[in-house]
Amino acid sequence: MIDNSSFWVVSDVDGTLMDHSYDLTPAKETIKNLQKLSIPVILCTSKTAAEVKVIRDDLNLKDPYIVENGAAIYGESLKKVNGQIILGKKYEILEEILNIISKEIDYKLIPLNNLTDKEATKLTGLKGNSLNLMRDRHWSMPFLNPPSFLEDRIKNCCKKFKVEIFKGNRMSHLLSKDSNKGKAINALKKYSCNQNIKIIGLGDSPNDLPLLLNSDIRIVIPSMNGPNLSLLDQLKDFDFTLASEPNGYGWKIEINKLINKLELV
Repeated sequence: MIDNSSFWVVSDVDGTLMDHSYDLTPAKETIKNLQKLSIPVILCTSKTAAEVKVIRDDLNLKDPYIVENGAAIYGESLKKVNGQIILGKKYEILEEILNIISKEIDYKLIPLNNLTDKEATKLTGLKGNSLNLMRDRHWSMPFLNPPSFLEDRIKNCCKKFKVEIFKGNRMSHLLSKDSNKGKAINALKKYSCNQNIKIIGLGDSPNDLPLLLNSDIRIVIPSMNGPNLSLLDQLKDFDFTLASEPNGYGWKIEINKLINKLELV
């Protein structure tokens, strides 16, 4: 379906499509409407493939999906590439780089996968097998947000090792310089041979900046406490819409508006 669609909805998941209690209910009916219109809904998230498979089953999605912050693209329809497009470096390589950066800045950067179950649950709200799915990570390195005064020193280290760091609301993500959400969108467009596609992008944090900058229509989704001010500042020179409601409710409202405005029905 991605090969001949005029529009793709490319959406972050945590804090955008759903709130941090992981409730997908608000957006479900709108996603069904998009499917009736043959408009792909491409999840573009920091989550692992294992986590996204559960969400896709819940939403009955069949479109390709972008995981680990754009480090990999998976999908049954990606037959020419055996169901996957890998842009990132292996987890073990990124773990080694994170350890080296920690030594260079004299501050221990803690990988998400190194947290105890109790610590991980406190940070993410996930429990039981959901923690196992979250830790099934292959192409990115999420870690606890460092103090802000270290950010410039960390960025200088990143240049040396050809990696980048994207900061989310709850954690940061170390990625190969060749992978982010925007690069993944463009790789999927290249695969589909559909360069005239219009991307409707939705996100909620600075982690989603590459996604939004590579979208034709940009929608920022606020949290219950309002929008991420850092993301708004980074988008100040670009056209974007700030949703009127948080999380999945804002997602639903803005997509429904677009469906009507663009006369997609």
